[in-house]
Amino acid sequence: MPRLLQRALYTLPVIWLVVSLVFLLIHFVPGDPVAQMLGEGAPQADIAATRHAFGLDAPLGEQYVHYWKGVLHGDLGRSLRYGDSVTRLLTNRYPYTVQLTLAALFVAILISIPAGVHSAQRRNHWEDRAISVISLFGLSFPGFALGPVLILLFAIKLGWLPVSGAGSFANLVLPAITMGGALAAILTRMVRTSMLEELSQDYIRTARAKGLPERTVVYRHALRNAMNPILTVVGLQFGALLAGAVVTEKIFSWPGIGRLTVDAISNRDYFLVQGCILTLGLTYVGVNLLTDVLYSVANPRIRQ
Repeated sequence: MPRLLQRALYTLPVIWLVVSLVFLLIHFVPGDPVAQMLGEGAPQADIAATRHAFGLDAPLGEQYVHYWKGVLHGDLGRSLRYGDSVTRLLTNRYPYTVQLTLAALFVAILISIPAGVHSAQRRNHWEDRAISVISLFGLSFPGFALGPVLILLFAIKLGWLPVSGAGSFANLVLPAITMGGALAAILTRMVRTSMLEELSQDYIRTARAKGLPERTVVYRHALRNAMNPILTVVGLQFGALLAGAVVTEKIFSWPGIGRLTVDAISNRDYFLVQGCILTLGLTYVGVNLLTDVLYSVANPRIRQ
């Protein structure tokens, strides 16, 4: 428990840095969002009044303090484009992004663990080489290219799955495969490497000498001890999944934060962009803290 509390305290300066960078980077972007919202021919008086209404005419330091007060109270401002609360917009979209990210993570784990374990067990055999080639192909094929290919094949040509949208399991399949494919390739190679190291340990030879079934030796003993580096990669790659959601959600018209972020950037919606990036950043910080907790679950020796 003290270790977990210590890790939680370590995240506080990271959260401060994330909030500060999000605020500053958005304000350094050139262009006037109010002028774009009102149109090029808008009178200067209307532009000045709108800037004052949104607090954009205040000094940068005052805006920073006001923004922090809003973050602490759950108030991220109002969208310049939609005229609605940023917090409400994010609350409506966030579950879709979480659902898609977890589905992609499930696809990656479902593929990578059996493939990586089998590759380690069949080291230097043709199965091992085939899995390595497929993994390399997965790493080389980006999501923005895989998504349209899956749409053309499974949605348009075969008609098995819908092209876009959300609301059903069928809508989730193609985006999850698109996002989880690259992660599956990375995890497969990581699982193989970790399992090769564990399978050569003395305790594995002892377990086999006792007559334990090979499946028990591999999955209950070796895989559990090999999970720590795998969890590290999963925690780090979760941020890549969130970043990939920006492109994937746009391709499949998935109503998540990624698609909302692209639209907000296109419209120069400062407050909405801040809210989207802040939500994704804090989610990544939370996932890394959860990864530390899972370390202790996967390997009890760490709790000592």
